[in-house]
Amino acid sequence: MTYRFGPFLADRTTYRVLKGERALDLTPKLLDLLFYLVERPEALVTKEALLDGVWPGANVTDNALAQAVSELRDALGDEPSSPTYIRTVARRGYRFIAPVETAVESRATSSAGHAEESSVSGDRRSVAVLDFANVSGDAEVDWLASGIAETVTSDLAALDRFRVIDRWRVVQAARHTNPTLSDMGGALGATLIVTGSYQRSGPNLRITARVVDLVTGEAVADAKVDGLLKDVFSLQDGIVEAFARELGLPVGQTAGALGLRETSSLDAYRAYTEGWLKIESLDTDVIGASIQDFERAIAIDPRYGIAYAGLANAEFVAFEMTRLAREPNTAALKSGIEHARHAIHLDESLAEAHATLSFVLSSAVAFDEARTAAQRAVSLEPESWRHQYRLGHASWGSARLRAFERAFALYPQFAYARFEMAMVLVARGRLDEAEDVVRHGVVGQDRQGRSGDRFPAIGFHWLLGALRASRGDQSGALEAFGRELAQHDRRRLYGPEYAAVALVSRGHAELALDRGEEAVKSFEGALDHLAGFARAHVGLSAAWARLGRRTEAESARTHSRQAIEHLERSGRGHEALIIGACDAALHEGPEPALTLLDRLLELSPPSHVGWTIPLEPLLRPLHGHSGFTRALAKLAERAK
Repeated sequence: MTYRFGPFLADRTTYRVLKGERALDLTPKLLDLLFYLVERPEALVTKEALLDGVWPGANVTDNALAQAVSELRDALGDEPSSPTYIRTVARRGYRFIAPVETAVESRATSSAGHAEESSVSGDRRSVAVLDFANVSGDAEVDWLASGIAETVTSDLAALDRFRVIDRWRVVQAARHTNPTLSDMGGALGATLIVTGSYQRSGPNLRITARVVDLVTGEAVADAKVDGLLKDVFSLQDGIVEAFARELGLPVGQTAGALGLRETSSLDAYRAYTEGWLKIESLDTDVIGASIQDFERAIAIDPRYGIAYAGLANAEFVAFEMTRLAREPNTAALKSGIEHARHAIHLDESLAEAHATLSFVLSSAVAFDEARTAAQRAVSLEPESWRHQYRLGHASWGSARLRAFERAFALYPQFAYARFEMAMVLVARGRLDEAEDVVRHGVVGQDRQGRSGDRFPAIGFHWLLGALRASRGDQSGALEAFGRELAQHDRRRLYGPEYAAVALVSRGHAELALDRGEEAVKSFEGALDHLAGFARAHVGLSAAWARLGRRTEAESARTHSRQAIEHLERSGRGHEALIIGACDAALHEGPEPALTLLDRLLELSPPSHVGWTIPLEPLLRPLHGHSGFTRALAKLAERAK
């Protein structure tokens, strides 16, 4: 039996769900959950019925059920705030609301009685390339494990006969799933896996590889190439040429694609690969070394386009590490823009260069040009979730939500995009919907935190706490802020930033509960994470004033004014305006604060700038004021 809904086909016989030709990344329990729901379209399915039907006899909590539904929604690209497939019925259960077409699957069978699969050459089947194993254990060539996989991935894509899984996703899946090929394939939605190894002996290199069909468990193509290490480029291309011959694919039609490298230097290629491996770790302690790797690659080959894009990525991270610091690394941001532009100059068709330019321009608040760059990257590589994400990052309002939905369709496990979606909903004043999205992000943050993933699924507990605090639930907010702080890792990108923000928010919640001494410690703790953090100084002035400590309050106010002025001088005028409005609301009254908010919304383009206004604790006394109501309405209009 098969079930069609939206762009999906759920097949009970093969026990999988397809979106077009791509199998979704669903665990057996999530498949059971989906089939249980689609077999009962429009009916209210109670929590008790789901627990009995999907987890019979198991001790499964309501929270575990909610998490499973959240993960299923992630895979389908469904939005809890505006569901297309699964609607929550408060306190009762769930309803599958999409129209469902059912049919008995009829497929041609072979003489052995098995359903025939399409040939590899006739379908754009999905293929993932795993890191190659260093059989010789020679540390000098460890970098080839990823380098060969990257090249084989690129060459397979050039054949234009496969949907090639993004290498970043493959690396993440290798970290978080069992090492069996079937588990890897299931996690990636791949029907084919390329696995291989290499062995160095003096100046010689041997590479072996095979393509494994996960449906049959058989190897459908094998390759073995031998040669000199210095000829590794042609050896790597020889792998895919051998695959193509065995699969009967017309390699000749891709002439000019196979065998071309952006550099002819093995040393430059190694430096680039090692630099990119450091970026992928997102360990902030190695970003400086990553920059040096890319600079070394460029010094060896000044026309190595992808190395300039890699350098720009590393410089982007170097800036983001310091974006809230007293002295942000603006030199890295400017250099990143220049290097991304130069990569495009060298190779206009290099999608990664356009996407990287979009990222660095967004950090420079050049949103129009950033969107144009991201759109160019998407046009060059439309199936890249990273390019779709960067387009969303550069966009605002409905355009941002649409781009992130496309990114989720390509990579449902990418949690951080939910944070950026919630920003839009907060700006629109739709806080209930924002909280629904954030709760799903919390699940992703906790899961990634347990698995050691360094990609920044971070800040969700803080945002959940801020939403709770905005409703007056200070105890619930404190719990959420505590969870954010418990997951703090200074080496993770944005780790110090969200620790400081969570401590400032905790301080305001403690003030609301008349815990002035505790609030002082929280604000001072934020300054330990980010020296000169303007929000912390403003919070300290509020806390000391609440405690009646006039001298300390005046000193903290002086520091907050100095910090705000420093933001203005260092080119962060938008941040200075919103923090200045909070400071003015605390010390001067509504009118000066509203004047600053009006200036913020007037000067900044429609973007994420100012999205936290509905959540700012020091602006809470302005709620109900006609001027603040107008400011919120303008903020919401910008977020449409």
